[in-house]
Amino acid sequence: MSEVAQRRRTKVFVAGHQGMVGSALVKVLGMMPDVDLCLRDRQDLDLFDPDAVADWFQRERPDQVYLAAAKVGGISANSRFPADFIFENLSIQNNVIYAALKSDVKKLLFLGSSCIYPRMAQQPIKEESLLTGALESTNEPYAIAKIAGIKLCESLNRQYRVEFRSVMPTNLYGPNDNYHPQNSHVIPAMMSRFHDAKVHNHKEVVVWGSGKPKREFMHCDDMAAACVHVMNASEVEFRKVVPDLMCSHINIGTNRDVSIRELAEIMAKVTGYKGAISFDTSKPDGTPRKLLSVERLSQLGWRHSIGLVEGLTHTYTWFQENLPNVRNR
Repeated sequence: MSEVAQRRRTKVFVAGHQGMVGSALVKVLGMMPDVDLCLRDRQDLDLFDPDAVADWFQRERPDQVYLAAAKVGGISANSRFPADFIFENLSIQNNVIYAALKSDVKKLLFLGSSCIYPRMAQQPIKEESLLTGALESTNEPYAIAKIAGIKLCESLNRQYRVEFRSVMPTNLYGPNDNYHPQNSHVIPAMMSRFHDAKVHNHKEVVVWGSGKPKREFMHCDDMAAACVHVMNASEVEFRKVVPDLMCSHINIGTNRDVSIRELAEIMAKVTGYKGAISFDTSKPDGTPRKLLSVERLSQLGWRHSIGLVEGLTHTYTWFQENLPNVRNR
């Protein structure tokens, strides 16, 4: 019997495994021989039901939890459904994190969002910028929920000496993203629009905003690899990089950004669209710039490997192969 077979496999629960980040995590974890994946569909485990979540955790007793389940969306969705974004995310994360604590989960990784930082934070944004200024108004309810999740994990670490870590990803994209025409983030919304324009020979594609804001983008496969790296770092390694229990989250990003105008031009090339691109300045821009400092992540020994053009090309191939189901998520 091999050494790997002799060791007890680590039982890992990925909450939200059918989403973009969750499915990428499943792909990475599924290639690890010492991992026993534990997955549940929504119909089998309702994360909004605290009793059902508590009972499931007591029965299954996972060793590690990746909390990737969340209600997500772009500027339009956040503006239209602010109550849903704060209530649903608070409910999911509170239920899962508390049940994990009560069932003696060894390690938990909470996935937040870069929108937790102040709208006018100094660039690149360091983890210490949290709670130092006003949030971007268009997604404040969602950001508040994510901040609460970070602080819940930190508080549990301080009081119960558990290892519940938090990571704050930059803007993500990739297979299994939300391509809903009204509720999606910038890359899936733009990809869908440029694809339709190419197929129907539209002379122009209109992009929301001025095109001036700058954004950082990361492929979900890179995000998943970074999450596994952070989760499996030893406590000694982690504390060398993150000694402050009151500011213990880690940014995950690429340390590179592009303007929305540049992104649109890249998207046109990736999709093969040949028409004109215009910008609707009556629509909100959101935060002027949002580039994350990845100093902590680099000190832990990890950096991204998928470039933007490569990642978008891969994602567009997946998008075309999965139409029309991709728009009904």
